Amino acid sequence: MDHYGGMHFIWWIVWFIFLAWIFFIPTDIPYQKTKKESPLDILKKRFVQGKISKEEFEESKTILKSEN
Repeated sequence: MDHYGGMHFIWWIVWFIFLAWIFFIPTDIPYQKTKKESPLDILKKRFVQGKISKEEFEESKTILKSEN
């Protein structure tokens, strides 16, 4: 056995960890939008932020529900 055998073993471990990290990376990566917001969710958010009035919210909500 040559004296580089230990380093060869370490590189196999590094490659294994790298490939495992690529294939088993968590799906919830920070700053990545995973769920697409529905139009009703967007409407609720705008109402909570005060960008639309209650009447506009109710009218838009009935329109959205009638389309489904």
